[in-house]
Amino acid sequence: MATLTHKDYEKATYPVEGMTCASCASSIESMLRAREGVAEANVNFAGKSVQVTYEPTIVNPNQLRDTVKEIGFDILIETQTQEQLEEREAKAIRSLKLKTIVAGALALPVFILGMFFHDTFAWGNWAMLLLTAPILLWAGQRFFTGAWAQAKHGRANMDTLVALSTGIAFIFSVFNTVYPDFFLSRGLMPHVYFEAVAVIIAFILLGKYLEEGAKNRSSAAIKKLMGLQPKTVRILRDGTELEIKIEEVQVGDRVILLPGDRVPVDGEVAAGSTYLDESMLSGEPLPVQKQPGDKVFAGTINQKGSVQLIAEKTGGETMLAHIIRMVQEAQGSKAPVQKLVDKIAGVFVPVVLGIALLTLLSWIVFGGQAYLTEGFLSMISVLVIACPCALGLATPTAIMVGVGRGAENGILIKDAESLERAHEVNAVILDKTGTITLGKPTVTDVVWADDVQQPKQLEQYFYSMEAQSEHPIAQAVYSYYKEAGAQVQQPDYFSSLTGMGIEADFNGTRYYAGNYKLLQQHQVTIAEELAQQTIKLQEDAKTVIYFADANRALAIFAVSDPIKETAAQGIKAMQDAGIEVYMLTGDNKQTAAAVARQVGISNYKAELMPQDKADFVKQLQAEGKHVAMVGDGINDAQALATADISIAMGQGTDIAMDVAGITLMRSELTQVAAAIKLSRATVKTIRQNLFWAFFYNVICIPVAAGLLFPFTGFLLSPMIAGAAMAFSSVSVVANSLRLRTVKLK
Repeated sequence: MATLTHKDYEKATYPVEGMTCASCASSIESMLRAREGVAEANVNFAGKSVQVTYEPTIVNPNQLRDTVKEIGFDILIETQTQEQLEEREAKAIRSLKLKTIVAGALALPVFILGMFFHDTFAWGNWAMLLLTAPILLWAGQRFFTGAWAQAKHGRANMDTLVALSTGIAFIFSVFNTVYPDFFLSRGLMPHVYFEAVAVIIAFILLGKYLEEGAKNRSSAAIKKLMGLQPKTVRILRDGTELEIKIEEVQVGDRVILLPGDRVPVDGEVAAGSTYLDESMLSGEPLPVQKQPGDKVFAGTINQKGSVQLIAEKTGGETMLAHIIRMVQEAQGSKAPVQKLVDKIAGVFVPVVLGIALLTLLSWIVFGGQAYLTEGFLSMISVLVIACPCALGLATPTAIMVGVGRGAENGILIKDAESLERAHEVNAVILDKTGTITLGKPTVTDVVWADDVQQPKQLEQYFYSMEAQSEHPIAQAVYSYYKEAGAQVQQPDYFSSLTGMGIEADFNGTRYYAGNYKLLQQHQVTIAEELAQQTIKLQEDAKTVIYFADANRALAIFAVSDPIKETAAQGIKAMQDAGIEVYMLTGDNKQTAAAVARQVGISNYKAELMPQDKADFVKQLQAEGKHVAMVGDGINDAQALATADISIAMGQGTDIAMDVAGITLMRSELTQVAAAIKLSRATVKTIRQNLFWAFFYNVICIPVAAGLLFPFTGFLLSPMIAGAAMAFSSVSVVANSLRLRTVKLK
């Protein structure tokens, strides 16, 4: 592999044409990786695409294409619209369908002649030759061109197996048809195998056709997402209503949305009121009311009312475009187990060629009177039945369906590794604020110390201090006083004290606002009546913050952050699945205990700093647990990065989607259990697929070689081998498609 010295890489994904098996994917990857300037290349066989990371100053897309063309494949480097890609795909499938029908129609009379009327007609062999030739040279041409392109570089793939088996059988049969006396003069029958050639190619083409249809269904989710984008947009410019193409809409345009329209851009409602169906983005079936000032996202459906939007993000910048990119990259990424499968597939074909040759030699050495015929048939059967298609499809089809199934339910999976690893999770850590609670705290109680008679000026100071902070609790206090019409007074000094609160100076006096730890550190006393009120409020699951001067606490403020309606249900679902659930919070112990009690969590830790949360993740990992951290992707970034699986909850913010391995578009803990259930179902499907793919080859290759013949007289027909090979690929894809029906709740 070439060594790169530059770090300015570009990453691009191109559609690939011409792949027929996992070995094809392996060949493309190895050729691209060997190209100078290419840092990484990953082929998604099921998705028919390749993702290349390359240094543009050393190699360009045209050179990448030339490299792939050398071994008989092609990549589409020109920008293609979805419609163009679908048309190319449809054209290829139509061509495959035509060849399958023609091959089947010609193979049927060849099969009947060969099996039932072989010795009846003198011209039978010639008729079979004429019928088989177009099957081999036209319908099956792709196998020979592909095999030749591979052979020029000393490589082999499925095309090699099919071309060798059918090509040898055809040439041998033609020779015996033209020169029957050659073997007759030596006491041997001049057998022909036209029926085997015709039926093998017809079956393999039929299998590929069925496989293509199944693979297209496995990528249905991404096509459904792409179909959410409308083609035209109605806008208001200079007071005139215009209908323009979606590509022409600009940020700041005023977009008109009528009932039934899909939202074309991300933006903000400027006028009117309506309900939007956001289920394709969030999985939430109930429509959401939208009023002026509310955010809307491309792809959602306007159900009632006409509204006008101000476009804020268009085209590739919208949330929908971001999601599509994420799903595409996740579907194209490789699960860790796939790397092992790729290595096996890479050496599989050469090993099979060796086994086929060994089979023929064994029959020649140990076979009976018909050693040449049986050895020949057994070698062909080994070559045909050992196609590694099922092996190559086992993992990527399951990943594609699993990622798509998640996207349809508001579960965005960043890569295949996250999807695979999530099934091992046996401990889930939940951040309290924004995860278990709504993350929208409001002030519920204000209690001043008895000797504070006129708190108005102090309220002004307190409000002005909290106005400087972006902490959710500070924002709750800020909103509380802002609604009352308070004015901000600039402090003489201000400082934020991480994990404890804030401090500020007004007119030469130092004030503090924060938690109990802050008061402890500065030796501030708390009057007995405030202490008792604090305990009472905390027992009601309310967070208490103190406002104090340098000597004593002046007041306490209780802030309530309501628990989400489905929090307890989601936690129970995880516990029922055998997962230990922990809650971590920077809040005080009493409030944490009250929240944990209400949602059914017995393991919790309070008064934690961000570093403490990350340390707790490490502690659980040291105990051998596979830990998932669930947070909002910003405050818990350190813990999220430390965990085995990071799950971001929220409304799909850019930050959360970039940080987390899994992003939940709907902020409900039931989605965490659903994501883990999806991972377990996907991994189970991958294991089933790999078992049957390996089992099929382990069992069928020895049988095809004639292992049972000495004991039972059974010898596998190459025609049956071709049908079995086709069936194995289709069965693996069909098994992956079952993931579309898995109930996630």
